[in-house]
Amino acid sequence: MDYLKNLYLFLGLMLVIFLVDYYLINKRKLKLLNNKGKNKKGKKKKVKPISELDYLIFKFKLKEKKLNKDRAIFWIAIINSFIISFVSSIVMILNIPIVFQLLIAFVLLFSLIYSLYELYGRHLKKLEEKK
Repeated sequence: MDYLKNLYLFLGLMLVIFLVDYYLINKRKLKLLNNKGKNKKGKKKKVKPISELDYLIFKFKLKEKKLNKDRAIFWIAIINSFIISFVSSIVMILNIPIVFQLLIAFVLLFSLIYSLYELYGRHLKKLEEKK
């Protein structure tokens, strides 16, 4: 019964984090980047780049023009939501002192970030080579 509750927590967190990350953060940034920083009213706005996308382009030497950015930010949002919800669900399950929970969360967080972005970057590189 506890596992079912934890599964619902994981899925709920993943859905909420995905929606916030994709629609409220990355989608807006991508729209502003494509419009060269101009919003609907024509006012120029300072735009911060999407750091995950820049990291993947730099690390795997991807060609930015060949990259489907809309699809890439969709998968980046899924990866981010999975990482955050998985780590928080695992740490909440553990019944150990908070110091150890934080240590485990730290190790899990950085290992998942590195491994999942490495896999996704290699996937993007293979797709680029096919084209």
